[in-house]
Amino acid sequence: MSDRIAIVDGIRTPFCKAGTDLKGFSAQKLGSLVIRELLDRSSIDGNLVDEVIMGCVANPVEAANVARVAALMGGLPERSRAYTVSRNCASGFESATSAYEKITSGFDEVVIAGGTESMTNIPLIYNEHMTRLFAGLMRSKTALQKLKTILSFRPHFLKPIVGVVCGLSDPVCGLNMGQTAENIAKQCGITREQQDEFALTSHNKALAHRDKLADEIMAVPVEPKYESVCDTDNGPRQGQSLEALAKLKPYFDRKSGTVTVGNACPITDGASALLMMKESKAEELGLPPLGFVKSYSYEGLSPTVMGLGPVYAISTVLKKSGMELDQMSFVEINEAFAAQVLGCVQLIESDHFAKKELGRDKAIGRLELDRLNVNGGAIALGHPVGVTGNRLILTALKELHRRGDQHALVSLCIGGGQGGAIILERAS
Repeated sequence: MSDRIAIVDGIRTPFCKAGTDLKGFSAQKLGSLVIRELLDRSSIDGNLVDEVIMGCVANPVEAANVARVAALMGGLPERSRAYTVSRNCASGFESATSAYEKITSGFDEVVIAGGTESMTNIPLIYNEHMTRLFAGLMRSKTALQKLKTILSFRPHFLKPIVGVVCGLSDPVCGLNMGQTAENIAKQCGITREQQDEFALTSHNKALAHRDKLADEIMAVPVEPKYESVCDTDNGPRQGQSLEALAKLKPYFDRKSGTVTVGNACPITDGASALLMMKESKAEELGLPPLGFVKSYSYEGLSPTVMGLGPVYAISTVLKKSGMELDQMSFVEINEAFAAQVLGCVQLIESDHFAKKELGRDKAIGRLELDRLNVNGGAIALGHPVGVTGNRLILTALKELHRRGDQHALVSLCIGGGQGGAIILERAS
């Protein structure tokens, strides 16, 4: 493409564990914060923004199209358009690739592509028994009918359905995401010790590179009294150790499992946004791009091993772009689980898997661990599911500029059995 699709700028909130610093913010409020900050930092006139596209998995019931609500709350004019996308964990990817397609087609010129998620505020849901009781009360016409309905109440009617648990479970294969990670650990022979070592490395990298990550984070006054400001991811754990990680019990398979809350990503709140347009439009507006989307791919696989999705997507995106893995300065594979990332690395380097599953003559390539998730990953930073893909793009482009390198590859697994990958190119 002669007129490349540019990512001009980007910003995100700190990523905070659910129930902590960002607990008082709805998804729409978090989204509005990054939209407003992006407009202010880039100095772009909001009237030039044609559309806002935001990823969100747990769309708030009170904000049916959270992108539109966030856009208006963020100060964009009413004439601008907005819609919300959901591709599970790749929703933040999907907003960016949807923007790419809209701009490429000529439908839009300037798009804000982002993601927002308040996992703290994913609701508890009444179970079917309590729902039927309420419905019965509404249908009751006499006092006697109402009394009869009330007397049918049993204490177990109050047992809630936990929304976040439902959202992290797959209705097709019947497994939650942690159980799919256990499948990968068993399939690839990944030990508990290897997973804990990987988790510790993620924390250490995130802490060592906190100053670099600060370049992409906006400060957020903490509700409700605004007496403090949050400007740092609160997931990276100072003093984390293998000894502490080893004490944690398996969470998803209590008897023989290896996946724990320590070698998996935490439930997280946050938001992110990218400003996208054609390279020529950026030049017209005097906005130097961070970089460009060179190619991207989404692929499907069995939901029972959804964490291996990056392997399939990486294979495809490299073929589409005509590039090789060793041309990438670094690679990001989202750390939903340590077992899942280690499984991906193993299969990226496997000739047998490449021939059997990917239609390749040999392995995708060699992926050294020092070239993987160079600033830490979601095990430390957190994984607000509708946001992470967007954050990966932003983090990678900033890192390319710091290194002066040309290309990076970012990828993630997707609940339900998919994988996504994007090749990014630094603006010279």
